[in-house]
Amino acid sequence: MSSRTKSVLKRQRQQAKNYDRNLHYKSKMKSVVKKVMSSKEKNEAETLYREAVSIIDNLTSKKILHRNTAARRKSSLTKHVNSLS
Repeated sequence: MSSRTKSVLKRQRQQAKNYDRNLHYKSKMKSVVKKVMSSKEKNEAETLYREAVSIIDNLTSKKILHRNTAARRKSSLTKHVNSLS
């Protein structure tokens, strides 16, 4: 049985730390997306929409969210906001 090297142990520590951090960001994004989707008024939805898109773009630039996933989420939000009258 081979023991784990220093670099492997360090990488595992980093992955655990990054996982927790990324989970926080993703949770924040999901909360904002839910707020937009549950809003019934166009004015309120547009303000929340801008905030949601900003967070999604931020996560994409940090490589926490894949760009296609970000595009899909923004598209569904846009569709919802445009459907409100």
